[in-house]
This record gives sequence, C-alpha cells and structure tokens, in this order.
Amino acid sequence: MTTRTTDLINLRPIISAAKLYESMSSEERFQNTTLRPVIKCQNELLIAAFRNYINKHKNVFYALSTQKQLDYIENAIQKDMKFRNSVKGMIIGLFTIEEYELYITNSSALNKRMMNLVKERLVSQIQLFQKSEILRAI
Repeated sequence: MTTRTTDLINLRPIISAAKLYESMSSEERFQNTTLRPVIKCQNELLIAAFRNYINKHKNVFYALSTQKQLDYIENAIQKDMKFRNSVKGMIIGLFTIEEYELYITNSSALNKRMMNLVKERLVSQIQLFQKSEILRAI
C-alpha cells in the first residue's frame, strides 16, 4: 500500500454496524467498506458545508417547519447540482486509488447511495442546524 492509501484508511472510523456478507452486491459492499466510513469521517465538514448552503440561500431554512426543513435538505442534496457535486468531491477526495477505480466502474449507482447516506446523516443531525442566535441565548 502507498503512504496515501495507508493514511486515508487510518483516518477513517471503524463502523461496527456496517456488516459484510458473501451474498451482498458489490455496491452494498462498497457502501459499507468505503462510503460509510468516509462520510462519517467527513461529518463535521458536511455539517459546515450545509450551514454555508443555508446561509447562501438567505437563511430561509430557519423559517420552515420541521417537515419543510427535511424536504429542504433532500432538495439540496438531490436537486442542487452545484451543492451535490461539492459534497461528492468532499467524499471522493478521501477515496484511495483502488476505491476510486471501483467507484468509476459504477458511479451512477454509488452516487445514489452516497447522496442517500449524506441526506440521512444531515437529517439525523437536524438539531445542529437551528438558528445560531437561539443557541447562543441559551
């Protein structure tokens, strides 16, 4: 292994819940061995990027109901190509060369999995996106 490969793999958290089975598809295996650890590793950056996204879109997110906020997150991830590509870059940039070569063989299916994982991660931490002035007052 190259130094870059070793360093990248050592950066990633171990996710014990991500199981591997003989019968799973190559996409599911890639999701559990690469995508989940990389996305977890990039969690703070993804949160900062989404906060910036909210800010750049005039903070409308804060005035929305919880359901509308969930829709807003999904829309940002699925439909805003500029934001989506930025998020993909944050994740792909932590792939090893071998993982990247696997990724490019089926990038369409893996992108869907990647974006779903990012969306789930942001949604599960939605409380972190509350208006910062409210949090400072507490």
